[in-house]
Amino acid sequence: MALWNRKKKEGPGRVAQIKAAYQVAQRSDPRIGWILAAWFVGVLVPFVLVGILLDHTFYLSFLGVSVAVLVVTFIFGRRAERAAYASIEGQPGAAAAALNTLRKGYTVTPAVAVTRNQDVVHRVVGKCGVVLIGEGAPSRVAHLLAGERKRTQRVVGDAPVNEVVAGNGPGEVPLAKLNAYVMKLPKTLNGSQITELEHRLKALTAVQGTIPLPKGPLPKGARMPKMPR
Repeated sequence: MALWNRKKKEGPGRVAQIKAAYQVAQRSDPRIGWILAAWFVGVLVPFVLVGILLDHTFYLSFLGVSVAVLVVTFIFGRRAERAAYASIEGQPGAAAAALNTLRKGYTVTPAVAVTRNQDVVHRVVGKCGVVLIGEGAPSRVAHLLAGERKRTQRVVGDAPVNEVVAGNGPGEVPLAKLNAYVMKLPKTLNGSQITELEHRLKALTAVQGTIPLPKGPLPKGARMPKMPR
């Protein structure tokens, strides 16, 4: 009974997440409802026609509905994700909000270095070592990254320290590709090394600036809503 009540309480949360994701996607692409409907019909119709020809209408129609739902779910997920990133792009702290959707195994510390101009450096720790992510004006954030790298290397020893600037300029990594970039970095540390690294970095807590993370589909600590299977 308790399990049923718990599932019942969790249900509206998932539905609310999907609804919020749809609303965000709809603001970015008002035709998304028609697009999803067209994909659903386009996938289903061939299954129904083949079912009629083979005299297995019910079976192939049921299969077609299942496949159509999967296709629509995938397309909706991709479009909702793009819309979510687009809604926070350019806001101070957008990179930190995106990084908080990294999978388990990465520790994200936002705003380890901040300037009055809201140039900011975030830190990620994982099997790849330390990753410093800068966002802001390229000329200013380069100096900020260099300073934070020096401070970081003093305490991390031989652990690798990577730098990247989030943005759409030359040599920068777009917000939507930031997580993939971090996860593709060479993995050189094991669990105990990561733990030791995190302990060392606690002493590097910078004087945090008051830089608000963007509100919306990717708030601090939140994840993109999972689509129903």
